[in-house]
Amino acid sequence: MLKRILPLLLVLVIMLAGCGKSDADTPNNTYEKITMSEGLARMESDENYILLDVRRADEFEAGHIPGAVNLPNEEIGTEEIPSLPDKAQTIYIYCRSGNRSKQAADKLLALGYTNLIEFGGIIDYTGELEYGK
Repeated sequence: MLKRILPLLLVLVIMLAGCGKSDADTPNNTYEKITMSEGLARMESDENYILLDVRRADEFEAGHIPGAVNLPNEEIGTEEIPSLPDKAQTIYIYCRSGNRSKQAADKLLALGYTNLIEFGGIIDYTGELEYGK
């Protein structure tokens, strides 16, 4: 009798294990990590995106990628962000070296943003810079 029940129990356990869906299986609980060059290339053909610089305001004013908007990582908390109203809009995120952009992407993800692309730091950017606000 045990020889009959054991295979059935094994099949049942496998089926039940496959039924549960963890948060890790959902595509919207992570962000895409790409290189600076990949990000710049994608932005050339992408439309309706936000280029988000998460460095401090003084760093931003000292030189940023043209078209970027500044929202310092330290200012991203648990409250809604009026300057980023569309949580489904593509947001390309960078900082100086890639550390704060990862932190910011995690915070934005927790706020419900679903189309985040983290592409490192401006130290890998070789194009022209804009200065000021």
